Amino acid sequence: MVKKTRIKARIRKSKKDLNKKLKNFFDWIKGAEIVELNKCETQKDPVRPELDNEFRTSYGRKIYGVKYKNEIHAVMCFAFTNKIPKTVHELDIFSRDAFLQSATRDQNVGKIAIAYTVWSNKKGGGRLIVKEVYKKIKKSNHLNRLVTLSPLTKMARNFHLHNGAVEVGVNDDTQNFEYKL
Repeated sequence: MVKKTRIKARIRKSKKDLNKKLKNFFDWIKGAEIVELNKCETQKDPVRPELDNEFRTSYGRKIYGVKYKNEIHAVMCFAFTNKIPKTVHELDIFSRDAFLQSATRDQNVGKIAIAYTVWSNKKGGGRLIVKEVYKKIKKSNHLNRLVTLSPLTKMARNFHLHNGAVEVGVNDDTQNFEYKL
């Protein structure tokens, strides 16, 4: 009888602990906001740490972060192009070209948003930033596609497919996924 009571008490305590952890998890997501950043800690980027902040912010490229309690918990970097790149070199060329074209036209850089890196320090941050940036891009007047330039890894493939993307290309060193707008 005493043993049953102990087991029930442990189960109740475990349920309380689990509920508390879930509440803390969802509290951070509810309180988070998407912000545009001038720079990020490039050495923390597990995908493309070789790209410096100048690359990430020049020629109309942008860095977005998930901010919660004055800390950045997830980062996503974008370039804007008119073609889908297969390499970082093409990303650089295509985004420069789209930027220079925009200077002589309507100031809107490219029609395709290319997400070329995303990482998170907190569980749920990667998915959150993808969803929120997707909403931001969907609202834009000139962007009609959201495509990734992802490393050729199973983890990247699973991440994008589980978040609603469709594979649009597999290249020598990268793969492209598209989120329908």
